Amino acid sequence: MGMLSKITRLRKNRQFEYNPRYYDNKDKANPYKIEPKFDQFRSTLHTSRGLKNKINSALEDTKRKGDRNIKIRMVVIIAVLIFIFLYIIDFELSIFFS
Repeated sequence: MGMLSKITRLRKNRQFEYNPRYYDNKDKANPYKIEPKFDQFRSTLHTSRGLKNKINSALEDTKRKGDRNIKIRMVVIIAVLIFIFLYIIDFELSIFFS
């Protein structure tokens, strides 16, 4: 068993600490810290776990007012896709107009 663990064991990656020579770390954010672009706008990024917390955050998201143009665009896209689907399956739309 000892010989098998030597073969299958993964190497540790090397870690380097890079400190620029002429960089003053005081009163500034770290320019080398990689942060996703929209983290400040995400409401679900730093929530704690649990079903209750997930439901509460989902309810808060529905209460938040969104962009009206996006909602209208989404309704139009969904309506067009539904009509395309109904056309593909040869659904008779005349039953709604008679």
